[in-house]
Amino acid sequence: MPDRKLVVSAPGRICLFGEHQDFLGLNVVAAAIDLRIRIEGTPKDSPELVMDMPDIDDLEVIDPSQKITYVKRRDYLRSAVKVVKRRGWPLPCGFSCRMTSRVPINAGVASSSAMIIAWIRFLMEATGDPERHDPRVVAALGHQAEVLEFSEPGGMMDHFSTAIGGTVYIDCSPPYIAHGTDIRIEGFVLSNSLETKETTTVLGNSKQDVLGGVDYLIEHYPGFNLHTTPREEVWNLCGGLPEHMGRKVRANLINRDLCEEARALLQTDFAPRDLGRLLDAHHEQLRDGLGVSTSKIEGMIRAAKDAGALGCKINGSGGGGCMFAYAPGREKEVAAAMDRAGGQSFIVHFDEGVRVES
Repeated sequence: MPDRKLVVSAPGRICLFGEHQDFLGLNVVAAAIDLRIRIEGTPKDSPELVMDMPDIDDLEVIDPSQKITYVKRRDYLRSAVKVVKRRGWPLPCGFSCRMTSRVPINAGVASSSAMIIAWIRFLMEATGDPERHDPRVVAALGHQAEVLEFSEPGGMMDHFSTAIGGTVYIDCSPPYIAHGTDIRIEGFVLSNSLETKETTTVLGNSKQDVLGGVDYLIEHYPGFNLHTTPREEVWNLCGGLPEHMGRKVRANLINRDLCEEARALLQTDFAPRDLGRLLDAHHEQLRDGLGVSTSKIEGMIRAAKDAGALGCKINGSGGGGCMFAYAPGREKEVAAAMDRAGGQSFIVHFDEGVRVES
């Protein structure tokens, strides 16, 4: 039995460009932030994994030596154990664990993915899995545990972002390629609207409408490819769709192109106002095209702009949860303004991915 405490942490993330794109196989630019989930585990003689979660007043007990059976909806702690167990590296003992988090929960900052990535890395470290140091392997296992095990509509943006860290450009088409970069940008303020949201419902509706529209375009425009066909070539065709579907397809085509424009911009010595302009353009499509903003978030954005923010956008699926402002040099003023508008704000910095801390 190991004789030392094991501590693992993983970051939340913001999506700079590509919101509502990853589950369609389109590209995204995301960044890990310095709000982290932390798991501390002490070895114990019995085989059970005991997880104390004081932030949500919950306690889970899992026996990995037995068949893993899910006992609730989205039973991510157990699904992660099941996914790691399949790899054939047994745990040497049980652990008494404590999980704490600074990542806002169910607010669009990848709290569930950060938890799963931290837990999977913890389990892989405990078992001595030889691929535990490869963040892309950890990310793939996280996607299995969170999305595939429960047949949910999410993509891999969150898992790559929290596992790799820093700024990550992700090609979300199978086989999923993530390119970590050393781009570090200061000036971001994350703010939680404190409005509850239903992530899978929002994502599921968006995905269903867009994929239905894509099927229509494929039928009426031979050779249509969501990844490469210029939007001008199918813009008028979208008018043949029901209004809500055509609007969402057009929004995704615009955001697809904005993501590529932003990727090119971030590789240059860019002017902050240019990045702010692209963030605003992306949010416009999320608000007007996909319809995932709220009146409260719009009020927070207006407050941020009045306080000097250069650009703002929804962060996550929308329908509540978080947004962020890009306000280099005005972070404190913008945070205070969004708090006055009813948000809960954090000045955030880019951070590394999942890590073993002891």
